[in-house]
Amino acid sequence: MVNRLLNASLGRSTEDDRDHYGKKRLDMAGTLMAGLFRQLFRTFIDDMTKHIKKEIKDSNRKELNLQVALRHETLTRSLRSAVSTGNWGKDKHGNVQKSGVSQVLNRLTFASSLSHMRRLTNSLNKSGKQTKPRQLHNSHWGMVCPAETPEGQACGLVKNLTLMALVSVGSDATEIVDKLHDWGVKDFEQITASDLLEKA
Repeated sequence: MVNRLLNASLGRSTEDDRDHYGKKRLDMAGTLMAGLFRQLFRTFIDDMTKHIKKEIKDSNRKELNLQVALRHETLTRSLRSAVSTGNWGKDKHGNVQKSGVSQVLNRLTFASSLSHMRRLTNSLNKSGKQTKPRQLHNSHWGMVCPAETPEGQACGLVKNLTLMALVSVGSDATEIVDKLHDWGVKDFEQITASDLLEKA
């Protein structure tokens, strides 16, 4: 980061625009659920390890009961709680990392349901007085609706995808690999120890 800052300051590279839509990442339902499960599974394993270590230290125990150590209901309870409350994940101090992730779908009209399902929420503080993230950016053209946004504090921070916008999930890497081959980049398997010695 410091290197890029100094390069921009010295005029060696152009300044980045953090509001450009190419620099944004959309966390979809699958990514959010995977992240939450990973965090909960880590906690589940830690609890299980502590329980087993405690049982091993206890000299009166002759048999190790794994059924008691595997508390699977904590995983289920935590996942249900996250989906019902919208509080997504906790840090090591027990504070909620993200709130309002899952919401009850608005079904008043078809248009309101569609709007709710295409909502994009920014993680910035709503009470902040920054104007730049709230304004329309040229890179939003065709992807973010210029008109639909709530009034009040969330104005401009909560946006909506346009009706025809699609979120691409991954892309085929073969085209990039072919281009790299055309430009003379060698496969790692093709490089021998003698090639590395020659370069050195």
